[in-house]
Amino acid sequence: MLQAPPFHWQATLAYLALSWIQISPLDNHTKSVSWSCFHHICALPPHQIRGALDNCTAATVDSALVSARLDYVNSILHGTLTKQITRLQRVQNALARVVVPNRPPGSSSLHLLKQLHWLPVEWSTKFKIARLTFKALETGPYAPTRALHSSTSKLLQVPRTILRFGSGSFCVSAPTLWNSLPHSVHFCESLTTSRKHLQTFYFQSAFPGAPSDPLPQHLRFNF
Repeated sequence: MLQAPPFHWQATLAYLALSWIQISPLDNHTKSVSWSCFHHICALPPHQIRGALDNCTAATVDSALVSARLDYVNSILHGTLTKQITRLQRVQNALARVVVPNRPPGSSSLHLLKQLHWLPVEWSTKFKIARLTFKALETGPYAPTRALHSSTSKLLQVPRTILRFGSGSFCVSAPTLWNSLPHSVHFCESLTTSRKHLQTFYFQSAFPGAPSDPLPQHLRFNF
């Protein structure tokens, strides 16, 4: 008589619990943020008033109303499912079309974001984690658990993880993103300088062909 293979219910429940923790709260979070942002986009000044504002003023007003909601705790989205990022990216694309009403026919959302110097949601998330990592390193000396050959390059030790849920945690995503940055960022002497280099690096990564020099003050994105 054939016997059924043993069913490891404890391991299965643990996997399902971790999957629910990773997907459900973030799904509810992105849905709530998306609904709130679209509500405020519809409540933005009508076309008659928008026509009297230049793009810089309109971008400032719209960023204060909508972009702050997109940017709020967006670092938790790093490493999450693509649909969560896509949901919020639709919000940013809609906001860009409102800020630039007199756009050429057929203009893509990516072109509008580049014109406004706004980082897409995915890159904005990486930018925030990199900034938080630099701030953390500035608060005190970094002491890895083991000696690293790359210590002189200011690279960080990346903890090992088994599940995808663990790879999205800050203790893993922060050193992973930090190690992928150019050396010019690692050796910045101040938060202001690091912000300039991070903005330029991620702007070039999101929009290939962008200028290599740090963006001037009036062209820096608001995220």
